[in-house]
Amino acid sequence: MSSNRPELGAGLEGKTVLVTGAASGIGQASALAFAETGARVVAVDINETGLQETMDQLGEPNHLGIRFNLANTSEIPDLVKEVEKKSGNLWALAHVAAALRRQPLDEVTETDWDSQHDVNLKAGFFLNRSAGNAMLASGQGGRIINFSSSAWLTGPVWGSDAYVASKAGVVAMSKGFARAFGPHGVLVNTIAPGQVDTRCSTPTLLQKLLQPGESIVRLAESVVLKK
Repeated sequence: MSSNRPELGAGLEGKTVLVTGAASGIGQASALAFAETGARVVAVDINETGLQETMDQLGEPNHLGIRFNLANTSEIPDLVKEVEKKSGNLWALAHVAAALRRQPLDEVTETDWDSQHDVNLKAGFFLNRSAGNAMLASGQGGRIINFSSSAWLTGPVWGSDAYVASKAGVVAMSKGFARAFGPHGVLVNTIAPGQVDTRCSTPTLLQKLLQPGESIVRLAESVVLKK
């Protein structure tokens, strides 16, 4: 039976897509997936070594890597301008970058809270605003995808209280931008992944109690389908 649904990634060919957190994990996988559609990928991360690994995998010279610290929110408008200067009008943003520090609830300090919220929520707000306004200015529409976490709904585990609070904020923030930008052709959505085996997901709080390789077992046990 034939389907009229468009092919996954259809319409992205030749369009500029900015991916944050592109040095590893979900961000890296997203950057590579966008590249497979023919999009022009701008990979952004603070991790220079990981970013270079991503660029090596992307291969094509039309992709761009930019080392950038998203905690420097005052410089985000300049980042967007640099992207458009070097890679053309920005059409999509996948904001994947996140900071996670696992620790017991009573040990969370104000600095711990701020360092995670600065990247996960504060930077996300100013990046969404700058990227969205650039898309509006181009008159070609666009897409913004913000990565939250399923834990925003289920609650924190393994000492991720500050992180999860910021990810709940990402959901609310995205709804605000969706209302502001949506009527003008820039659609804003949130993805809330479940447990994914990345460096961020490994329960560092329990590392000393686990045997090598056991962390992924604990990870699987926390998922409904146990895998």
